[in-house]
Amino acid sequence: MPVATACPIALAASERYRLTKMAWGHKTEFRLRLRAQIILHAARGLANARISERVGVHVDTVRRWRGRFAEKRLPGLADRKRTGRPPSLTALQNPQVAALACQLPAETGVPLSRWSCPELAREAVERGVAPFLSASTVRCWLTRDALKPWQHRSWIFITDPGFRAKAERVLDLYARTWNGTRLGADEYVISADEKTSIQARCRCHPTLAPGQARAMRVNHTYGRGGALAYLAAYDVHRVRVFGRTEARTGIDPFMNLVTQVMSKEPYASAKRVFWIAAHRRPPVPLACPMGEQAAGTNGERRRSSREHPGHRSARSGRIRIRDLPNWVSPRRRPASLIL
Repeated sequence: MPVATACPIALAASERYRLTKMAWGHKTEFRLRLRAQIILHAARGLANARISERVGVHVDTVRRWRGRFAEKRLPGLADRKRTGRPPSLTALQNPQVAALACQLPAETGVPLSRWSCPELAREAVERGVAPFLSASTVRCWLTRDALKPWQHRSWIFITDPGFRAKAERVLDLYARTWNGTRLGADEYVISADEKTSIQARCRCHPTLAPGQARAMRVNHTYGRGGALAYLAAYDVHRVRVFGRTEARTGIDPFMNLVTQVMSKEPYASAKRVFWIAAHRRPPVPLACPMGEQAAGTNGERRRSSREHPGHRSARSGRIRIRDLPNWVSPRRRPASLIL
């Protein structure tokens, strides 16, 4: 009876280099290491039985990988594609679950504020989309479709009928335009805002530094040191920030911020400085171009004379030059406060 001869193996230099790295590499999978050692021994002319003794595998295993390498070279050492278990879910069920995730739970009658993977799997099974469905399968489907129904982002619905006109003025200033005219090099736009109720807290006991096998220890109890308000002014086009802290908010703290900014160059000698600020109370008609009404929602309202001494004669949103603060001089055009 004829005896089958082993397939002769001849290696190129590049193949020998890659097989050597696979056979003795520390990060190589164990199965790939065995296959590479089998091929290297076969390239030296060893018989299959001798190789099986050295590597510690069955002779049929040596014969299999020796034959695959002789047929397909290095790609033949990889595992063949297996059929695996037949799929239990169809391709139609994935978009059905995705469509359910894109609906609000209230629209489907589910008493939830937002979807989660277990809730989506339970709802899909109840609707008959699939006889059974796990949360991990739903998570894989949603990840593949870049859907995250459990996340949300807040937004504000605009109810002010005059919002468009106000927003146009602000956006025009951001684009260095006012009443259809480009702002000059000596005209500036400053956006102001405030952060209220910043609490100053101090720990009742000092923090302990970390040590060997010990994390840093921070005392839980603290004492309240009161609250402060932070007021900031941002030069939109020159990217500069001015800030200060006040004990409370209101007209006087805001005017302190304005005075702090307007007392510095280049704003002290500028032709015009436009201030953009949003407050719950009617905005202050800080100043406006000569003969022009200050922009803001208080154009139709009268302000109390007790709010700021510089606004005692302000009526219908107008302000006279002699009533402006000291940092506004009649020789240069005053600034404007925009809401």
